[in-house]
Amino acid sequence: MKDSSDVHPILVPVDFSSHSEAALLCALEMARCFGRPLLILHVVHDPGTMPGYYSRALKKKQLHRIEDGAADMLAEFLHGFGKNHPESRNAPLMESLLVKGLPSTRILEVAGQRKASMIVMGSRGLTGLKQLMLGSVAERVVHRARIPVTVVKSARAPTIEP
Repeated sequence: MKDSSDVHPILVPVDFSSHSEAALLCALEMARCFGRPLLILHVVHDPGTMPGYYSRALKKKQLHRIEDGAADMLAEFLHGFGKNHPESRNAPLMESLLVKGLPSTRILEVAGQRKASMIVMGSRGLTGLKQLMLGSVAERVVHRARIPVTVVKSARAPTIEP
Protein backbone atom coordinates (compact mmCIF):
# COMPACT_ATOMS: atom_id res chain seq x y z
CA MET A 1 0.00 0.00 0.00
CA LYS A 2 1.33 3.43 -0.94
CA ASP A 3 1.97 6.04 1.69
CA SER A 4 0.04 9.27 0.91
CA SER A 5 3.36 11.14 0.73
CA ASP A 6 4.29 8.90 -2.23
CA VAL A 7 1.35 10.16 -4.29
CA HIS A 8 2.47 13.26 -6.16
CA PRO A 9 -0.31 15.63 -7.23
CA ILE A 10 -1.19 16.87 -10.67
CA LEU A 11 -0.68 20.63 -10.57
CA VAL A 12 -3.36 22.69 -12.35
CA PRO A 13 -2.58 26.42 -12.54
CA VAL A 14 -5.73 28.45 -13.22
CA ASP A 15 -6.47 32.02 -14.29
CA PHE A 16 -10.28 31.58 -14.20
CA SER A 17 -10.58 31.49 -18.01
CA SER A 18 -12.42 28.92 -20.14
CA HIS A 19 -8.96 27.51 -20.94
CA SER A 20 -8.37 26.92 -17.23
CA GLU A 21 -11.72 25.20 -16.96
CA ALA A 22 -10.81 22.92 -19.89
CA ALA A 23 -7.43 22.18 -18.30
CA LEU A 24 -9.09 21.34 -14.98
CA LEU A 25 -11.49 18.95 -16.75
CA CYS A 26 -8.56 17.26 -18.49
CA ALA A 27 -6.57 17.07 -15.24
CA LEU A 28 -9.58 15.60 -13.45
CA GLU A 29 -9.72 12.76 -15.97
CA MET A 30 -5.96 12.18 -15.64
CA ALA A 31 -6.22 12.19 -11.85
CA ARG A 32 -8.88 9.50 -12.03
CA CYS A 33 -6.80 7.39 -14.42
CA PHE A 34 -3.52 7.76 -12.53
CA GLY A 35 -4.92 7.80 -9.00
CA ARG A 36 -3.43 11.21 -8.23
CA PRO A 37 -4.77 14.12 -6.21
CA LEU A 38 -5.22 17.54 -7.84
CA LEU A 39 -3.53 20.71 -6.66
CA ILE A 40 -5.29 23.74 -8.14
CA LEU A 41 -3.05 26.80 -8.10
CA HIS A 42 -3.67 30.46 -8.76
CA VAL A 43 -0.74 32.84 -8.81
CA VAL A 44 -1.78 36.28 -7.60
CA HIS A 45 -0.27 39.01 -9.73
CA ASP A 46 -1.35 42.30 -11.28
CA PRO A 47 -0.83 41.67 -14.97
CA GLY A 48 0.35 44.68 -16.95
CA THR A 49 -1.87 43.60 -19.82
CA MET A 50 -4.98 43.56 -17.63
CA PRO A 51 -4.73 46.13 -14.81
CA GLY A 52 -7.50 45.78 -12.26
CA TYR A 53 -7.91 42.06 -13.05
CA TYR A 54 -9.07 41.28 -9.50
CA SER A 55 -11.25 44.35 -9.06
CA ARG A 56 -14.42 42.54 -10.19
CA ALA A 57 -14.26 40.44 -7.02
CA LEU A 58 -13.78 43.40 -4.69
CA LYS A 59 -16.44 45.78 -3.43
CA LYS A 60 -16.17 49.25 -4.87
CA LYS A 61 -14.94 52.19 -2.81
CA GLN A 62 -13.30 49.99 -0.21
CA LEU A 63 -9.66 49.10 0.22
CA HIS A 64 -8.92 45.40 -0.07
CA ARG A 65 -5.82 43.33 -0.50
CA ILE A 66 -5.44 41.97 -4.00
CA GLU A 67 -5.09 38.49 -2.43
CA ASP A 68 -8.63 38.78 -1.02
CA GLY A 69 -10.04 39.44 -4.48
CA ALA A 70 -8.03 36.55 -5.91
CA ALA A 71 -9.23 34.20 -3.16
CA ASP A 72 -12.85 35.18 -3.85
CA MET A 73 -12.36 34.63 -7.59
CA LEU A 74 -10.75 31.22 -7.00
CA ALA A 75 -13.62 30.14 -4.75
CA GLU A 76 -16.13 31.39 -7.33
CA PHE A 77 -14.28 29.61 -10.16
CA LEU A 78 -14.22 26.30 -8.26
CA HIS A 79 -17.88 26.63 -7.23
CA GLY A 80 -18.87 27.36 -10.85
CA PHE A 81 -16.75 24.45 -12.05
CA GLY A 82 -18.52 22.08 -9.67
CA LYS A 83 -21.90 23.43 -10.73
CA ASN A 84 -21.11 23.18 -14.48
CA HIS A 85 -19.48 19.76 -14.14
CA PRO A 86 -21.39 17.69 -11.57
CA GLU A 87 -19.19 14.69 -12.38
CA SER A 88 -16.35 16.53 -10.62
CA ARG A 89 -18.06 15.95 -7.27
CA ASN A 90 -16.74 12.38 -7.31
CA ALA A 91 -13.26 13.69 -8.06
CA PRO A 92 -10.08 12.54 -6.41
CA LEU A 93 -8.81 14.72 -3.61
CA MET A 94 -8.62 18.37 -4.68
CA GLU A 95 -6.69 21.06 -2.89
CA SER A 96 -6.47 24.72 -3.87
CA LEU A 97 -3.59 27.08 -3.24
CA LEU A 98 -2.98 30.79 -3.78
CA VAL A 99 0.55 32.21 -4.02
CA LYS A 100 1.90 35.62 -5.02
CA GLY A 101 4.50 36.29 -7.69
CA LEU A 102 5.29 35.91 -11.36
CA PRO A 103 3.09 33.12 -12.71
CA SER A 104 5.60 30.97 -14.62
CA THR A 105 8.19 31.18 -11.84
CA ARG A 106 5.77 30.42 -9.04
CA ILE A 107 4.10 27.56 -10.95
CA LEU A 108 7.47 25.85 -11.31
CA GLU A 109 8.41 26.56 -7.68
CA VAL A 110 5.15 25.08 -6.37
CA ALA A 111 5.56 22.06 -8.68
CA GLY A 112 8.98 21.45 -7.16
CA GLN A 113 7.96 22.09 -3.55
CA ARG A 114 4.88 19.87 -3.75
CA LYS A 115 6.65 17.22 -5.87
CA ALA A 116 4.01 17.41 -8.59
CA SER A 117 3.96 14.51 -11.03
CA MET A 118 2.86 16.74 -13.90
CA ILE A 119 1.38 20.13 -14.77
CA VAL A 120 -1.86 20.55 -16.73
CA MET A 121 -2.59 24.12 -17.73
CA GLY A 122 -4.71 26.12 -20.11
CA SER A 123 -3.39 28.43 -22.78
CA ARG A 124 -5.04 31.21 -24.72
CA GLY A 125 -2.71 30.68 -27.66
CA LEU A 126 -2.08 34.35 -28.38
CA THR A 127 -0.12 35.11 -31.51
CA GLY A 128 1.46 38.12 -33.10
CA LEU A 129 3.32 41.08 -31.62
CA LYS A 130 1.65 40.88 -28.21
CA GLN A 131 2.78 37.25 -27.84
CA LEU A 132 6.26 38.06 -29.12
CA MET A 133 6.70 40.90 -26.65
CA LEU A 134 5.15 39.30 -23.58
CA GLY A 135 5.65 35.60 -24.14
CA SER A 136 3.27 33.02 -22.78
CA VAL A 137 3.11 31.67 -19.25
CA ALA A 138 2.42 28.21 -20.68
CA GLU A 139 5.34 28.49 -23.07
CA ARG A 140 7.75 29.50 -20.29
CA VAL A 141 6.52 26.66 -18.08
CA VAL A 142 6.89 24.11 -20.89
CA HIS A 143 10.47 25.23 -21.60
CA ARG A 144 11.60 25.27 -17.98
CA ALA A 145 9.67 22.40 -16.39
CA ARG A 146 11.42 19.21 -15.38
CA ILE A 147 8.17 17.26 -15.31
CA PRO A 148 5.59 16.61 -18.05
CA VAL A 149 3.38 19.57 -18.99
CA THR A 150 0.08 19.23 -20.83
CA VAL A 151 -1.28 22.43 -22.39
CA VAL A 152 -5.03 22.50 -22.98
CA LYS A 153 -7.10 24.94 -25.01
CA SER A 154 -10.79 25.47 -24.47
CA ALA A 155 -13.16 24.06 -27.05
CA ARG A 156 -15.10 27.31 -26.65
CA ALA A 157 -12.11 29.40 -27.72
CA PRO A 158 -12.57 31.20 -31.02
CA THR A 159 -10.45 29.83 -33.82
CA ILE A 160 -9.10 31.70 -36.82
CA GLU A 161 -9.04 29.76 -40.05
CA PRO A 162 -6.13 30.46 -42.43
